[in-house]
Amino acid sequence: MAEEKKSITYADAGVDIDAGNKAVELMKDSVRASYRPEVIGDLGGFGGLFALNIAKYKEPILVSGTDGVGTKLKLAFMADKHDTIGQDAVAMCVNDILVQGAEPLFFLDYIAVDKVDSQKVANIVKGVANACKESGCALIGGETAEMAGFYSKGEYDIAGFCVGCVDKSKMITGEKVKAGDVLLGLPSSGVHSNGFSLVRKICFEHMGFDMNTVIPEFGCTLGEQLIIPTRLYPKTCLPLIEKFDIHGMVHITGGGFYENIPRILPKDCDALVNAESWEVPMVFKKLQEWGNVDWKEMYRTFNMGVGMVLVVDPSEADAVRAHLTEAGETFFELGEVIPGEQKTIMKGGVFGA
Repeated sequence: MAEEKKSITYADAGVDIDAGNKAVELMKDSVRASYRPEVIGDLGGFGGLFALNIAKYKEPILVSGTDGVGTKLKLAFMADKHDTIGQDAVAMCVNDILVQGAEPLFFLDYIAVDKVDSQKVANIVKGVANACKESGCALIGGETAEMAGFYSKGEYDIAGFCVGCVDKSKMITGEKVKAGDVLLGLPSSGVHSNGFSLVRKICFEHMGFDMNTVIPEFGCTLGEQLIIPTRLYPKTCLPLIEKFDIHGMVHITGGGFYENIPRILPKDCDALVNAESWEVPMVFKKLQEWGNVDWKEMYRTFNMGVGMVLVVDPSEADAVRAHLTEAGETFFELGEVIPGEQKTIMKGGVFGA
C-alpha cells in the first residue's frame, strides 16, 4: 500500500493566518479610539475611507509624508518593549507634514514580521493608535505581513504614512523667511528616531554597555533613556499655525541643524544659532563623551534637545512667545536669520563666540 503523502499547509511554511486574525482582534479597540468623525466604515476593508470636510477649507491642499523608525528598532528588540515604537513611526510622519502647515488627518501603518506574535503586534499597533489619537489623526488602515524566513527570529520592521490638509493661504513653504526673522526652538523628548546607528556603535560596540546598564547621570538604565519615543508636535504647533503667520518650521531629524534648517532658508540667508540658548540634554553630552564625537558631528547627526524650530517674523515674536508661555510650553531663543548663503552657522559654547 502506497504511503499517504502529508498535506503541507501555509502554517507549515511559517505563516499563521489565525495568529494574524487574533492580532487584529486585539488591536481593534485601540484603533477605533483614534477615529475622527470623518472616518467611514470599520476595520477590515481593503482600503481606509475618510470623508474630507471640504467646508473647512477654502483651497484645501493635501500633504503626505512617509517614514520608518530606522535602527532604533534594534533597541526595541533588545529591550523586548514594543508599545512605544509605533509612536516613533507616527511622529516621523506627522511632524514632517506639520512643518508645511498641515493638520494630520489619517495614518496607515505597515508591519512586517518573521512570525506573527499576536500580542506583540497588538502592542506595536497600540503605540501607533495612541500616537495617532494624540496627534489628532485617525489610524484608518494598515497591513501586517508575516514573512517567514525573511526576518531574523523575533524581529520586524514598521513604516507608515500620513495624509494631512492645509488651506493654501496657511501653507508654510519658507518663501516668507527673511533676514531678521526670529528662531524659536521646541524641546525634544530625547534622541527621537535618528542617529541610532551611531548611538549603537558608541554604546554597545565601543563602551560595551547593554540595555540594562544603569547610567547615574540619566537616573535610569541606558535602554530606558534611549527608547523614549519621538515627541509629537501637532497639539503644540497647530494652534500657532492657525493664529500666526509662521514663516518657516523645521523638524530636526537626520542631518541635525546643519542639514535641516537650510531646507527652509532663501539662498541669500543663513540661520545663526546660539548653542548656549538651551541646555543640551545629558544623553547627548554622554554620547559625545563616550564616543569622543566632534561637536559639529553631534549637531549634524542629532537634535541635541531641539526637535522643532519655528521661524517667526520679529513683529509677531512676542505674541508667539506669549502664546507658548500661556500654553505651558517650554521654548528656546535659538537665534535669528541673517544675510548669508543658505547655511546654518553655530556659535557660542563649544563653537566659540
